[in-house]
Order: sequence, then C-alpha cells, then structure tokens
Amino acid sequence: MRRAIGRSRSSYAVEPQDGRTLQTVLESHTNMPSITIDGKVCEYEGKKLILQVALENNIEIPHYCYHPGLSVVASCRICLAEVAQPNPRNDNKLELIPKLMPTCQTPAADGMEVYTRSPKSIANQKAVMEYLLINHPLDCPVCDQAGECYLQDYSYKYGRSESRYLEDKIKQPKKDIGPHVLLYSDRCIMCSRCVRFTREVTGTGEIGVFGRGNHEQIDVFPGRPLDNELSANVVDICPVGALLDKDFLFAQRVWFLRETPSIDGLTAGGDNIWVHHNDGRVHRIKPRTNLELNKWWISDEIRYGWRFVHDEARLNQPMRLNMGVQGRVEWSKADRIVVDQAQSIVEEHGPGSIALLVSPMLSCEDAWLLARAVQALDPKALLAVGPVPVQGEDKKFPGGYTVRAEKCPNQRGVRRALDMVRAAGQADAPEPVDDEAFVAALADKASSVKMVILTGNYPSDWTTKELQAAVKRKFTVLLDTLPNAISSAADVLLPTATWLEKSGTFENIDGRLQAFESAVAPVEIARPEGQIALNWMAAAGLSDPEIYNAAAIRRNMGEAFAEQVQLPIEASRAEADMQFVEL
Repeated sequence: MRRAIGRSRSSYAVEPQDGRTLQTVLESHTNMPSITIDGKVCEYEGKKLILQVALENNIEIPHYCYHPGLSVVASCRICLAEVAQPNPRNDNKLELIPKLMPTCQTPAADGMEVYTRSPKSIANQKAVMEYLLINHPLDCPVCDQAGECYLQDYSYKYGRSESRYLEDKIKQPKKDIGPHVLLYSDRCIMCSRCVRFTREVTGTGEIGVFGRGNHEQIDVFPGRPLDNELSANVVDICPVGALLDKDFLFAQRVWFLRETPSIDGLTAGGDNIWVHHNDGRVHRIKPRTNLELNKWWISDEIRYGWRFVHDEARLNQPMRLNMGVQGRVEWSKADRIVVDQAQSIVEEHGPGSIALLVSPMLSCEDAWLLARAVQALDPKALLAVGPVPVQGEDKKFPGGYTVRAEKCPNQRGVRRALDMVRAAGQADAPEPVDDEAFVAALADKASSVKMVILTGNYPSDWTTKELQAAVKRKFTVLLDTLPNAISSAADVLLPTATWLEKSGTFENIDGRLQAFESAVAPVEIARPEGQIALNWMAAAGLSDPEIYNAAAIRRNMGEAFAEQVQLPIEASRAEADMQFVEL
C-alpha cells in the first residue's frame, strides 16, 4: 500500500481493501514522520536510524562497520554527516548539530535534515578513506574480493586521487584461522563485523581484536580455530578482502559470475540462497536475505554441500540391463522399455503391481508428475516417500539461525504431492506410505508388486541392505544422480538432474512453499524427473509430448497449491559507471 500512496489520487482505480477510506489512507500517509537526506524527503515507520532510512530509500551513505544483523558500534566513522533537527526549545526551528553525527547510530527524527554531500561531510569521507588506505596493500589485481569490495568502491567515490603517505607500510601476516577461512591481516580495516558475528550470531566467540594502534589486528584465540557451523558467513560480511573463502580462492573473477535465486536443496530449513555460476559450472553458494527464514546467513553445510553436482562419478547415460550386463541405450528406447514393461506387468498381474518410491530430495512438481504417470499406468500403484536422513537434533544459535537435523529439502512437499495424486485417483488406491512401510510391503511374500520405480538424487549413497534385498527379483527402474548399490543391478537406470540443474518448488520444515530456478544445465544428457514422467506419459499415448516447465506444472497442480508458492525476488543489479566505446 505504501508505494501506491505516493501517487496522485487519479492513479487509484479502487478503494483500499482493508476497510479504510482512501481519504483515511492519505491522511495517515501525510502524518508519517520523514527526514530529508541531501534534499530528498524520506518517510519511515517506527524507530529507525538515519542510515536505515537512507538504505530503505536507495540513498547511498558509505559505511563499513554497520550491518543490519549485528550490533551498532559506529567505529569506522565514514558514515558521519551533518545533521540539522528541530529544537523543541526554540519553536522547533532547524538547528545544525555542531559536530558530525554517525548516521548508523543516530535515530531519525521527524523533520530532520541530513547532509552527506556537504563540504564538511565530504572532507570526513576523504580523511577516513585516506586513513584506511595508509597501510593497505595495493593488491587489488590478485584479491578475490576485487569487484565486490567496498574499499575499492568507496575509494573511487569518496577517496582522494592519490596518496600523501610516503613512509613504509606496516606488513601484517596471512593466517589460516579455520577449515574454510583465510585471514589476510594487512587488508583488514578493523570494522569488527566478524568479531560481532561470532559473539552475537553464533555465540562461539572465536575471533577477537588483539594489539593496539597500528599493530591492532583480528585473530582467533589460541587453540580455538573458527570452526562453527556458520563460520564462512564472516567471508560474506567482510566488506574488504581480509577474510576469504578457501574453497573459492583464485577460482573465478566475480564479474564473470552470474547469480540465480535458489533454495537450500540439502536440508529441511528452506534457506534462501544465491547460486553463483559461470560457463555451466557452479562456483559458490551465497546466502539470500530472508528475514523470516535464514535472515542473512546460511550454514557451511549448505554453502559447500553442492559439490556432488559436479562429481566425476555422476550418472550421465541411460542404461539397460541385458543378460546381466548394463549397456547404454537411447532415452526414447529407455522410456519405451519402462512403459512397455509397466503395461505388460499390470496386464498380467493386475492393478497394484507397481510401486513408486519418491525421494524427498525431489521437487513437488517432480513428485506430482511421477506419481501421476505411475498412477496412469497402474491405478492402484503403491506410492511412498523415500528415506528421510536425520543427523542429531536441530541446533539453534543465539542470533536466531537454526541448523536443521533433517537432511532433505522436501519431505513434506513430496508427501503433499503424493496425497494430491492419490486423492484424484481411485477411491480404493492405497494411501502413500513412508520408506519403511514401502520396504516391508515389497519384502512381504504375499506382495503383488512386480515392478519397482526408485528415485534418489541424494548427495551420497542412500540405499540400505533392506531395500536392496526387497527389490531383488523385481523389475527395477532407478532414477538417480550418483552410483550406488542398486544402480549397478537396476534393469533400467536413468540419469537425473540435481536441484541446481532444474526448476521447482520445495516445502520446508515449517510448511513454507518456495520456488527456485535452474542455475546450470544438467550434466551430459541427464533429465529432471518431471521430464522423464512426461515422456512416459507420451510414450504410453496418454498425453502429447511436453517440455517440463515448473511454473506450468504448478498451475496444473491447482490454484490452491500455486497461490501458496513464494516466488524468488530478483535483486536489483548495479549498473557499471564506466563508459564503453565500440571500436
């Protein structure tokens, strides 16, 4: 509503839907407190700091030490600005505060005026930048932070064109402070973000400030490396190149990377992430801010757990078991084999001869399409949710972030999809079951199941001896990404795409449905499980050939489902201020 309020009355087509009249809305709008920053009037709600109001209104005020997820220390001093505010003792006339005020620590007050581009403010910005660069090494060409470094940006925008410092720079050592993080001490500007993070967010307190004056530096306490479950977040919040990720070190220049919004595909938390990739290869995972879920953070497990996507052992060709030996086969041939075998088994043994195990690593769309395809072939097919890996218990940190013990992203979404398909089928179709009941049903000597379709997509081997024994002597179709104990003996083996290679929807542990986009193309000729299901339907003559489209599938699943799905919001891209000339 707030965006529309600022328009003229003629731009409104309808009255507000919350019971208020348009006049009431406009009156409340005019009564909102506001401050003026460099001539721009900025309205705000509640208690806000000047810097917060500026950031909400897309006004840049340089800052290093301030972070919305950490306490305010006002130590870097580059955000100082001239502030004038009404004086209640002088008929609320604007009076300029004699000294510069830190905008990150000064509360906004109605009627206040802030000047960040005044001569006094500019002089402070240049002085702070000069001070920070006195001992800073000129190693931007080899620094991994180059291209996303606030020190670079602010030096260009607010610094001096040349240095007046002629003495030798003080050299600080490079330190290995943990399994994921390197510290380049001579690049540090002592913003203390990392110190506050380990004290306030993780509560582990490994990092501290040691020394005084120009020998002051960040370090870990002796015998206590930076080794908590959220350790690599200090790399994200470091505004310069002092803290670097070992995994990404010298791997790729950031200006070559593309970013795609996605969802954590490894745990049940549903953390929002950015996938940074280039030339069809993922290079790193970064947190995507969502204050209701993961705030500004992700766990190291999520940050580094994607490596199996580019594992050299990835399954990349459809295989068929013939005379005890698996051989390559074309996709169309593999689909035909699966459909013909399913139709033959159901015709010979009757409904209830096929069982489908849907992995909780799959998206809602994949699960729904697979269940529909199998139900179309066998109306009484047994549907089941695959194994749900659990490690220990949930761990909540002081800053509010929780590391989830459930190590799969979509158990609830898969269950929801299977229930939807079952409800739309025959009334006497069996209820979806869990993996234990699925194995028990297959192992039962009286079982009528003759064909088993399994899906995996786990980052490691997920099969059990019980499952391996249960699928023996049954026609087995496996859709998976990595080899395991069943893949080498499956009658038909189909390579599938990981969550980073396709689009879809996950339902997290709190029941929140979130959509994600594909970041890179599937390896070799692997396909999403949803596409495989669509091809089976076409091969069986039940539908026309169709290309998998997650958004279209969501609409087909019903408006009630589609309306619950939260779509990713693209971040605004910064435009380069460098002019290019076409040669």
